[in-house]
Amino acid sequence: MSRFKGGCKDSLAGFKVQTAEPTVPYGLLKAARKSGQLNLSGRGLKEVPQNVFRLNIDTPEEAQQNVSFGAADRWWEQTDLTKLLLSSNQITLLSDDIRLLPGLTTLDLHDNQLSSLPSALGELQNLQQLRLSHNQLHSLPVEMCTLENLRSLTLQQNLLENLPEDLGQLVNLTELDVSSNQLKSLPSSFGCLVSLQKVNLCHNQLSGLPDNVKLLDCSDNQLTEIPASLSEMLALEQLYLRHNKLRLLPKLPAPALKELYVGNNQIEQLQTEQLSCLSAISLLELRNNKIKIVPEEITLLSTLTRLDLTNNDITSLPASLSLLPNLNVLLLEGNPLRGIRRDILSYIYAKYSNVNVFVTSDKQAGSIPEELFDAAADQSIATVNFSKNQLTSVPPRLLEFQSSLSEINLGFNRLISCSPDICKLLQLTHIDLRNNQLSDLPSEMQNLTKLRSIILIYNRFKSFPDVLYETLSLETILLANNQVCEVDPSRLMKLTHLSTLDLANNDLLNIPPELGLCTTLRCLSLEGNPFRTPRAAIVAKGTDALMEYLRSRIPT
Repeated sequence: MSRFKGGCKDSLAGFKVQTAEPTVPYGLLKAARKSGQLNLSGRGLKEVPQNVFRLNIDTPEEAQQNVSFGAADRWWEQTDLTKLLLSSNQITLLSDDIRLLPGLTTLDLHDNQLSSLPSALGELQNLQQLRLSHNQLHSLPVEMCTLENLRSLTLQQNLLENLPEDLGQLVNLTELDVSSNQLKSLPSSFGCLVSLQKVNLCHNQLSGLPDNVKLLDCSDNQLTEIPASLSEMLALEQLYLRHNKLRLLPKLPAPALKELYVGNNQIEQLQTEQLSCLSAISLLELRNNKIKIVPEEITLLSTLTRLDLTNNDITSLPASLSLLPNLNVLLLEGNPLRGIRRDILSYIYAKYSNVNVFVTSDKQAGSIPEELFDAAADQSIATVNFSKNQLTSVPPRLLEFQSSLSEINLGFNRLISCSPDICKLLQLTHIDLRNNQLSDLPSEMQNLTKLRSIILIYNRFKSFPDVLYETLSLETILLANNQVCEVDPSRLMKLTHLSTLDLANNDLLNIPPELGLCTTLRCLSLEGNPFRTPRAAIVAKGTDALMEYLRSRIPT
């Protein structure tokens, strides 16, 4: 009350400082009574309005005013609310009144500021999908474990250190995502989740794994070996173990395992015992390890269709590679391969229809040898890597692969312009043009309707390339270490698939608050620019905090 000590002529001033209860347009509530669905995402709500909780209890305004209803509008025939979307708000507390919506089957609260959940959540016995990612949850109420109909539970990007011991009661749960938390162990009841098919545990601190799923993601943990229980996962089809501390390929006698991702570990050798277990393997990713030798026993992987050995220490290839009957993608970039004769190279091209075309790094070639293209003639080349050379233009013969080429790497060359010819490669999904001398992109690039990612770091762009605003399929744009001075959020919002935008180390003097409305962004990098706001402390908190700050600065 100290603000009124000096006297105030307005006798109602003390009431005017009260914050009005957040409201929802009545038209939305009326429509929700008919459809059973209410979408309140991205409305800046700090709490859920009471009229939302009481949607199926209170009579609507028309009825209270004795307004007559037509047959389709009779409020007593309204549909119970089954789907409530509250994502991307600023909600800090969920009221116990959530129990007033017992018909909910979907509740979406992701991207808010929740640090706890009410026990009343356990009363939503019809709930099938619960989204709680990107909050600040430290724990979960044990009552949640009584939701017997729950099928999907997403909790990524929280602060969870443990999961309730009663989690195993969720017997119908098929999908669980607890990635990017602080979990060190899993509850002993985890094995009771008999319906579980898809689990994401990456970016935690786990030293043990579950054993009963079809897809298991344990990337970015501290695993040095695989528990014996993993060999009992008879249903496992996909296993992600990237970014751990494995020194050996896991011994996995899982009869259904089709895809194994063990990139970015410390694997030094491939042993016969481990290879022989992979009886159904189709895709094997071993990139970014320390493998020196590909053993002759690689022929044991008779079902293998894709083998990724990128960035290892391999100096030679065994002749037995040619005996793999189903292999059609072989990735070898970043290995110190020596002495591969032209006839062997031609044989590899003839054998593998989607082989990775490569020029060994640091060859410093000013042009690509014609014989390399001749050797690959009439083949369905999917990936081309001509990085770390001295190219000043895009090789025109790339157009020979326009029906099949999906990835191209021209990084670390001397390109001063990007030929429009590259835009005729309509199957492209990934373009890497890092470390060149580019300042613009051809307008024809918007014709690349399958392009998902483009890397342009360390070039000479002074503005955000116009054509990227029109390339609507883009999911990733890496434009760090250039001289970009502005970005247009209104045009950026047209990129409805964009999830990663890196503009670090540019010349941005101003960050428009409307950038916070690009709600598809999950990774936004702005560090190293000369703007004053937002402060570095805000930027350092990560994308979620940055986006929230920007939204709060939008003029109302």
